[in-house]
Amino acid sequence: MKKIEAVIKPFKLDEVREALSEVGIAGLTVSEVKGFGRQKGHTELYRGAEYVVDFLPKIKVEIVLGDDLVDQAVEAIIKAARTGKIGDGKIFVTAVEQVVRIRTGETDEAAI
Repeated sequence: MKKIEAVIKPFKLDEVREALSEVGIAGLTVSEVKGFGRQKGHTELYRGAEYVVDFLPKIKVEIVLGDDLVDQAVEAIIKAARTGKIGDGKIFVTAVEQVVRIRTGETDEAAI
């Protein structure tokens, strides 16, 4: 089992969700996060005063799935989230040792 964490631009969330649904991924967790990488934030004007926005709003999508779906899921996220501009985000894939469904006690693949 693997966990995919994808940090994407907020306006790409619906496209990513639909793309994952098309490859058979039914569940995911979404969080609103803030961060920066190469973008380094930007400056904005508010009521005539200029200020620096260091952390930019992003969406973090988390999915736990079987090893057989990882490549399809990563490709779906890339295709749906890519704009070709800086700040498109990152995808992290890590191993998951154990999953337990709290309601039924099912474990591992059955719990996903």
